[in-house]
Amino acid sequence: MITANDLKTKGIACLEESLADKTEDIITVRGKECFVVMKIEQYRYLREMELEAALFEARQDMASGRISQDTIDQHVDDVFSQ
Repeated sequence: MITANDLKTKGIACLEESLADKTEDIITVRGKECFVVMKIEQYRYLREMELEAALFEARQDMASGRISQDTIDQHVDDVFSQ
């Protein structure tokens, strides 16, 4: 774990040191876990997995008929009228 104080005093060097042998770490503020810092490769991987999950969910919705044939305007009206 990286403390906010370490980050304040050591700067980026603190992050580089912490991430030298792992892909992510937690930053604590006053002893509480508050932030996660990670290597860009890990972020890109997680983002790709998030998009893959969304695509899978959309395909499942299409396959089971949970889709709308409304226009975008009709859909927006429906969303905001609820």
